Amino acid sequence: MAYLVLARKYRPQTFEEVIGQTHVTRTLANAISADRMAHAILFSGPRGTGKTTIARILAKAMNCNEGPSKTPCNTCRSCREITSGHAADVFEIDGASNNSVDQVRDLRENVKYMPQHSPYKIYIIDEVHMLSIAAFNALLKTLEEPPAHVMFFFATTEPHKIPVTILSRCQRHDLKRIDLETIKDHMVSLCAREGLQIAEESLNLIAREAGGCMRDALSMLDQVLACSKDTVDPEIVPDILGVTDRKNIFELSAAILERNISRFLDILGNVYEHGQDLKKMYAELIEHFRNLLVLKIDAKGHRLINTPDHEIELMREQVRETPETYLNQILDLLFREESTIRFSSQPRLAFEVTIIKIIQIRPAVPIETLIKKLDLLRNEFAENVSERSTGYDHRQFKISGKANPDKDCKKSGSIPETPLADNTVTRDTKKELSDNSKYLSEDKKKKREKAESPEIRSTDLKQLWQELRSKICRQIPSMASPLSNCELTRLTDQKIFIKITASKFNINLVNRKKDTLIKVCCDFFRKKMDLVMETIINSENNHKNKINQSNSLKEEAVRHPLVADAIEIFNGNVVDVKLL
Repeated sequence: MAYLVLARKYRPQTFEEVIGQTHVTRTLANAISADRMAHAILFSGPRGTGKTTIARILAKAMNCNEGPSKTPCNTCRSCREITSGHAADVFEIDGASNNSVDQVRDLRENVKYMPQHSPYKIYIIDEVHMLSIAAFNALLKTLEEPPAHVMFFFATTEPHKIPVTILSRCQRHDLKRIDLETIKDHMVSLCAREGLQIAEESLNLIAREAGGCMRDALSMLDQVLACSKDTVDPEIVPDILGVTDRKNIFELSAAILERNISRFLDILGNVYEHGQDLKKMYAELIEHFRNLLVLKIDAKGHRLINTPDHEIELMREQVRETPETYLNQILDLLFREESTIRFSSQPRLAFEVTIIKIIQIRPAVPIETLIKKLDLLRNEFAENVSERSTGYDHRQFKISGKANPDKDCKKSGSIPETPLADNTVTRDTKKELSDNSKYLSEDKKKKREKAESPEIRSTDLKQLWQELRSKICRQIPSMASPLSNCELTRLTDQKIFIKITASKFNINLVNRKKDTLIKVCCDFFRKKMDLVMETIINSENNHKNKINQSNSLKEEAVRHPLVADAIEIFNGNVVDVKLL
C-alpha cells in the first residue's frame, strides 16, 4: 500500500476530532440534534484549517444510516464511501476546474433526481469563489429553493469574491487560524502514535512556520520525520525546512538593542553563509520587535502573541531595560524599510544598511523626560529674568536662626544658612525667624521703591527713558515696535518731551494710544504728567531699519540659551524664526 501522509492518515472523521474549530463543530452538531440544518452552508477561512474536512463529516452525519446524527458511525455503507471518496450520492466538485456556466447547468439538471441509497444528495464545491459570474447566476434559483433531498456545502478561502446574492442564500461559518500550542499538542500526539521522538523545540518551530494551518504543519512534520527513523536531531530541523533558527532572531534583536554593529554583521553573515532567506528573516525580525513592543506596552500582551511561553519569558527579559519609545522607533523604521528589502536585488546589502541606520540613530527620549527637562529650563529661564529685573540673585537668601541680618547683608549681600537641629521650633528661634522675615520684607520693599521711584534713578535721560519704555512695553506690548526709535529729549515737572522717528503707520498707532501712554507715565512718575510728542516720518529708511531690526531679533532668539538647550534635547535644527 502506498504511503499516506499524516494529513490524510489522521484526517478527522467526527466533529470531536476536528482541531481548533469548536465554535463551528458545536453549532453544526446542535443544528443536527435540533433538526435545524440549513440546505446551503458556506465554510470560509484560511487554508488547511478544516473546511473540506468539516463538510465531509457533515455529509456523513446527514447520510449516516443511524442519522441524521451528530456522531456518524463511520461503519455503514454511506460513511465508508464518503470516507474513501467515492460515494454515489456525495459529489465533491473543484470550483477552479468546473467554473463554467455549462457545468453549473448540468448540475442544476441533475439535482432533480433522487439519491441512490442515501437520504440526501450532497454537493461539496471546494474553492467556490472560482466560479464565474454567469455560473453563480445560473446557480441562484436552485441554491435558494433546492429539492428537499439536495444540500450544498461550499468551501472557500476568499469569501469576499463570492457575490452577495450567493452569500445571502447560505448559512456562513468562518473558521479561524489554529493557535500554536494547539498545533504543537496535536503533533505531539501524532508522533506518539507513530512511535517517533522529536524535540519540543522543533515542534514549536514547525507550528510557527505553519501560520495557524494544521495541514501545513503536518506536511512539514512529514518532511522532518523522513530524515530520521526514530529520533530527530533539532539542529537540522531549520535546515530541512529552510527557516531561520529562533536563536538567530533573538541574537540579532539583542545586537540591535545593544547598538552593537559588529556583532550584528557577524550574525547576519553567518546566516547568509548557511543559505537562509534574508527577506523572510527580515519579516520575522519585524514580527519579533512587534511582539517585544506588545509585551512592553501590556504586561498581559502574551495573549496577542502566537509564541511559546518560554520565548515570551525570554522576550520580557530582553526588553526589561529598554524604553517603550525606543522599541516603537525601531519597529517603525523596520516596517518603513520592509518594501526596500522585499524588492531589493541585493537583500543582504539592503538589510545591513537598514539595521546600521537604525543602530546609529539616537534613541528617542521619553515624553515624560522631555516634559521634566522643559520644566527645568522654564524655571531657570524665569529665575534668570527675575535676576535681571531685580538686580540681585534671590537664590542667595536663605533663612538662618543665628545670623545677624544687618551685619551679614552689609558684608556679603546674603544671609548664611544654618540648618535647624530638628522639627521643633523654640520661642527664640521663632522670634529670630520673624526678625529675619521682617528684614527680608523691608529689604524687598526698599529695593522695589528704589526700582520704581524716579527720584533715586539716574538723572541721565537715556537711562530714564529705557526704564520708562520698559514699563510701557510691559503694559502695552503693541508699543514695543513703534517706540523702538524714540528718545526722551526733555523732562519738566509737568511734561515729558519725546521724539519719535518711525513710519507713518507706527506714528498713527502711537497717537491712538496716547491716552494710555499718559496714564502709564503718570503711574511711573507718581504724579500728573503730560506727554508732548515730536514725530518724524522716516519713509526712506523705514523698510531697511525694519529688516535690520527683524534680523537682529532673530539672531538674538537663535543665540538664546533656552533655544540651544531645546535643540540639543530634541536633536533638531532651526529652520525658521518668526517674529510675533
